[in-house]
Amino acid sequence: MRRTVTMAAALAAGALPAAAQAHVSVHPNVLPAGSFPTVNLRVPNEETSQDTTKIAVQMPPGVLSVSPQPPPGWKVTLKTHKLAKPIKTDDGTVTEEVSEVDMTGGRIKPGEMAQFPLALNVPGKAGDVLTFKTVQTYSGGTVVRWIGAAGSDKPSPTADVVDANAPALDVSGDAGPPATLPASETGATTAAKQAQPAASSSDSNGASKALAITGVVLGGLALLLAAAAFVTTRRRVAA
Repeated sequence: MRRTVTMAAALAAGALPAAAQAHVSVHPNVLPAGSFPTVNLRVPNEETSQDTTKIAVQMPPGVLSVSPQPPPGWKVTLKTHKLAKPIKTDDGTVTEEVSEVDMTGGRIKPGEMAQFPLALNVPGKAGDVLTFKTVQTYSGGTVVRWIGAAGSDKPSPTADVVDANAPALDVSGDAGPPATLPASETGATTAAKQAQPAASSSDSNGASKALAITGVVLGGLALLLAAAAFVTTRRRVAA
């Protein structure tokens, strides 16, 4: 089954540093499980005399919905296939998943790059790595397959799945390998966030108890002073 989308959107194009080897990549590359973010497929043209004319992206398993926003001049075609078992969602029962997203009709000139926004659901659970294998075709017939493993010459674009309550992030580094967050930015951060309300509650309770004790002490002193003043007044009257 195919669905064709012809919406127009902004094209992000600019010169790439000549000395840098750019990869096809996904941004942001750290995505909360179960969320529906908009990710940008970033495609550079590394050829010197050919235009990029087609990009085909294989979606990770479990992507049930993709809403593309192609740049001006580009057309997007979604390829789907039936699920072995339908999935019930808040919006109803889903019987298909998106298997591939193809971008055609436009051009990326040498030394430039383009971004293709895709709003999609994030499948899987925290700790999973989503792989977006991409095939880039040039006007002269050159075909570059960004389908390799991390560290290879043509690595697949990837994104890490994190806890559903975590924010979407863009981790710097090589665009091909998984964008794994350091422990200091995952578990430690989560633990700190979870501990913060408890600490604040404890501090608040302690402050409340201190104020209550201070109030009792001050009240007792006031009573003693009042009693002393009363006794002094009686003595003066009796005299």
